Amino acid sequence: MVSLPSKAESLSRFSSRSQHWEALPLPESALFGTDGIRGKAGDLLTAPLAMQIGYWAGQVLGSGNRAPIVIGQDSRNSSNMLAMALSAGLTAAGLEVWDLGLCPTPVVAHLTHYSEAIGGVMISASHNPPEDNGIKFFNSDGSKLASELQKQIEACLRGERKIASISSQWGQHFHRSELIEQYIQAIQQPLMAELAQPFAGLKVVLDLAWGAATRSAADVFRSLGADVTVLHGQPDGDRINVNCGSTHLNLLKAAVKEQGADVGFAFDGDADRVLAVDSQGRTVDGDYILYLWGKHLLAAGQLPGATIVATVMSNLGFERAWEKLGGQLIRASVGDQYVHADMIKHGAALGGEQSGHILCPQHSVSGDGLLTALHLASLIQQSGGNLAELVDRSFKTYPQLLRNVRVEDRTQRLNWHHNAAVQDAISEAEAAMGDRGRILVRASGTEPVIRVMVEAESSDLVEHWTERLVATVQQHLT
Repeated sequence: MVSLPSKAESLSRFSSRSQHWEALPLPESALFGTDGIRGKAGDLLTAPLAMQIGYWAGQVLGSGNRAPIVIGQDSRNSSNMLAMALSAGLTAAGLEVWDLGLCPTPVVAHLTHYSEAIGGVMISASHNPPEDNGIKFFNSDGSKLASELQKQIEACLRGERKIASISSQWGQHFHRSELIEQYIQAIQQPLMAELAQPFAGLKVVLDLAWGAATRSAADVFRSLGADVTVLHGQPDGDRINVNCGSTHLNLLKAAVKEQGADVGFAFDGDADRVLAVDSQGRTVDGDYILYLWGKHLLAAGQLPGATIVATVMSNLGFERAWEKLGGQLIRASVGDQYVHADMIKHGAALGGEQSGHILCPQHSVSGDGLLTALHLASLIQQSGGNLAELVDRSFKTYPQLLRNVRVEDRTQRLNWHHNAAVQDAISEAEAAMGDRGRILVRASGTEPVIRVMVEAESSDLVEHWTERLVATVQQHLT
């Protein structure tokens, strides 16, 4: 465990005489992961560290000007602490902070893109448990902060890079929660082109995970005419993501059946992803959402090259069904920034992850759980309100099993691919299955786990090789 200085000691490290911050002790491995900086609040993520992150991010992004930067947060108990510390650092760097308060991550991306802001920051650990938190930066166009800029910020934090000039001007902090309404109007408008209440008669259950979606999701669906039942609908920092939301669907499935609803939607803690449940209680994951939305866009002539960008996690059943429609499925590495990069490279208009993180640049500048839910609801309404029939007519998934093996040692986890025993076990499994299946082993970029995924034509193959691989990872990495 990294031992960080006390708050008083850390705060004393800014010298008004020399106008610089000294570096705090940090983990040897990279601070920025696949989705910003993430860790346990009070352990890795402390107020002193957050203040320095804000200060150096302000120096790298703002170059001493007084341009605004947008900040949002989820409902975790530590989010207020981190927001205030970040704001202190950003204003010390001369930036103007627009604090949105509680809001989904895509709100930050949207308002950053459509304002004069030089960047955005979201404080959230997404689907992680309440004790975790994270700091995620956005470019001025609403995309995830470029890796080169992340490296510059981290180099400053580690004392490896010096800023040529330090601003002597102080920025200001403003509460701007009223700006969230601009985002709400933007995502509703395309759906109201023909009808003021396009979801009239549609019965929807929303699981808001005690998180960021509690600020707006239910009101948006109701304003469009839907009959809405809400689960976990208040912000609660002690219970965010706990046995609810997009990682725990059982309560939503039960509620959809009990209410006789047409569809259920489950968001994660920061509402940048969503999973659905049909009237039979079946999970409709990101693969199905991409297939259904992609088919709709293809018919409308709005899907260039009939191309969808998914990830290495996407099911083979989805890929082969999409190819039967004449489409092309491109697989990117796991992480929405990799999906986004491949979408730009191939000119794709739709992409996303099995986890429900969907990107559609025609409608949003980032992955957006609420926007995705609205467009899937629109497809359901247009089809007569029956998501189950849409799913039945789409594709059958190949048996797939994903197991998480907890590996607390960060260095061991990130360097798993150098372990000969694990590599030998993977090679053995791949040789045995041939073209009847596939294997994916990777270190999570957001949690202290190694993910082991096996997919094959039969459940027996999946279970056999998953157990073998998980046992090998446990024996040699934990």
